Amino acid sequence: MFFKNKKILVIGGTGTIGKSIVKELLNEEPDVIRIFSRDEYKQFNLKIEFNHDARLRFLIGDIRNYERLVSAMEDIDYVFHTAAMKHVEFCEYNPFEAVLTNVIGTYNVISAAKNQNVKKVVFTSTDKAISPTNNYGATKLTAEKLISSAEYSKGSKHTIFSSVRFGNVIGSRGSVIPLFINQVKEKKIVTVTDLNMTRFMMTLEQATKLTIESLKIAQGGETFILKMPVINLKDLAETVIEETSIKYGIEPSDVKMIEIGLKPGEKKYEELMTYEESLVSFELPDLYIIPSFFSANKTYIGAKKTKPGTYSSAGEIPINKAQVREIIRKENLI
Repeated sequence: MFFKNKKILVIGGTGTIGKSIVKELLNEEPDVIRIFSRDEYKQFNLKIEFNHDARLRFLIGDIRNYERLVSAMEDIDYVFHTAAMKHVEFCEYNPFEAVLTNVIGTYNVISAAKNQNVKKVVFTSTDKAISPTNNYGATKLTAEKLISSAEYSKGSKHTIFSSVRFGNVIGSRGSVIPLFINQVKEKKIVTVTDLNMTRFMMTLEQATKLTIESLKIAQGGETFILKMPVINLKDLAETVIEETSIKYGIEPSDVKMIEIGLKPGEKKYEELMTYEESLVSFELPDLYIIPSFFSANKTYIGAKKTKPGTYSSAGEIPINKAQVREIIRKENLI
């Protein structure tokens, strides 16, 4: 097992992705997993959820604080960096706060990892970093560039840095499905920004395994992207209404769907990679790999060159409602 007897730091370990990574890594018999986040209440709950597992350490801290990160990374082998300001609207109204966390915080993670001779760091990014129209995407793009360029600027240090680029993680905290469920139960009105909006969607299990696998195969500076389906927002909303109505004994015809328009900074479609990135990228059966500009000569076993394209959710055929329903039921989201 890759992580057997290893020491791991999960930054943002009380979040949806971070917690799932911790749960998965515990199966590989690590020596210790340090869970780093700002929220002591979430850490308290997580400690109980994991039944006071002796391999877990709970560290209160903020990635804006470089000295705290240096301390947290002492003797650490691998770092999963999942902390971020993630909500588009809040990043729009608090732009410099997003810069401090997503950009300065990521720079601090890089610097601390080099200082403590960490073996590998993987950073979780987003498809909103591609052709960004909002501050969240712009800060994540900058953070991606910092991670990729760390391969070039690390000097004599041997830390390997890489990124994973997510779509929407279906059912994660703050995602649209919990919102729709509450709206159906409480108001019988579901607000949809744009009925023609499409998004790349991935399950929590897929996001977790992509992140862990990417760290394992990273050679330095890459961005890894899961090949994921596209979901139409109208189909998603209708399916959630139907499934929620069944569970809570509500008449589906009583629930109204209202189109409210795009929120500040929000995009109608998303992209997985730019056309320029596709010219240099590779693909495996489940992944795209964009090598670092500073280390473009790396090769990957079984990988082939990617067909040039923008890989936009506007250009992909969405999965049908039956498939959406299957995902919702399989993930037990309602």
